Amino acid sequence: MTNRIHGVVNLSETTLRVSKIKDGTVIDHITAGHALDVLKILGITGRVNSVVTVGMNVPSKTLGLKDMVKIEGRELKSEEVDKIALLAPHASINIIRNYKVVDKQLVRLPEVIHDTIKCANPACISNSNEPVQSTFYVDNEEPLRLRCHYCGYIMEKQDIPKQF
Repeated sequence: MTNRIHGVVNLSETTLRVSKIKDGTVIDHITAGHALDVLKILGITGRVNSVVTVGMNVPSKTLGLKDMVKIEGRELKSEEVDKIALLAPHASINIIRNYKVVDKQLVRLPEVIHDTIKCANPACISNSNEPVQSTFYVDNEEPLRLRCHYCGYIMEKQDIPKQF
């Protein structure tokens, strides 16, 4: 017997599947524990009418555990994808139209990051009222280390979610 409640189909005691979306975006292979950070980046608060499905700590063959987010009725902008790359460097973005994947891309961390996050150093000129665009260099991808162009401050992955 199959029970259907708000898009979730319970097939048995051990299997739980989330139904397909007609149009929108699926962000898969998010680093485990960062789905809520991805929602924050995208400005998703739960106070809108679109359906958002979040899976956290889902078993993954390649990552061990992963998070995933499905957003109905929305396709991501390139700036949003760049922000997601900072938190989930192995994520994939799937664009869904009429229940089919029409575009799939892997996020890519650029070598230089412009005007995406703030420097964690409060004394940095990029945090002042000066007309300066924040700029970071990716010193290392795994583990993530970003270096501020202006003050040289090093930010690591755990510092990033607070700087959006």
